[in-house]
Amino acid sequence: MWGTLVNALAVIVGGIVGMLLKKKMPQRIQIVYFQVIGLFTIGIGITMLVSMKHILLIVMSLVIGVLIGEWMHLEQKLEKWSESMKKRFQIGSEQFSEGFVTAFLLFCIGSMTILGSIQEGLTGSADLLFTKSLMDGFSAIILASAFGIGVIFSSIPLLIFQGGLTLLAMAASSFFTPELINGITN
Repeated sequence: MWGTLVNALAVIVGGIVGMLLKKKMPQRIQIVYFQVIGLFTIGIGITMLVSMKHILLIVMSLVIGVLIGEWMHLEQKLEKWSESMKKRFQIGSEQFSEGFVTAFLLFCIGSMTILGSIQEGLTGSADLLFTKSLMDGFSAIILASAFGIGVIFSSIPLLIFQGGLTLLAMAASSFFTPELINGITN
């Protein structure tokens, strides 16, 4: 679970730094930053895809995950929870929900979240989540400078979601052969 804890902490620290830089972050830097992160993520994805032996399993898992998420209306529940947090902490900014949801989706909906959590749960290695933490920490700076404190609060569902995936992978590890674990995590 170290990868998830480090990731949540990186989002909190990045969010605080971003809030301190709120008025000093030019929009052109935000745009270029997300272009660079996008290219870096594509590069990592291609590298991982080339080395995978069970691509069909990953594709099926992602499709099943999307179907479950849509069936459970996870995005609507996330927005509702975001609004309740906004009211509970009496945060008057209209950007709270937008920052919260945008940050959560950026930090949690992607292959690095899923594969990193599975890798940590099955092998104990948090290397992919540590890389993701670095990316998310810097992204939190940019997002918090634009959207404010909602980005910091996104660390709570990140911790629950990513930690839950890691714990689920740990619990299911006895059902996987060493060859399948190696194929998924390498």
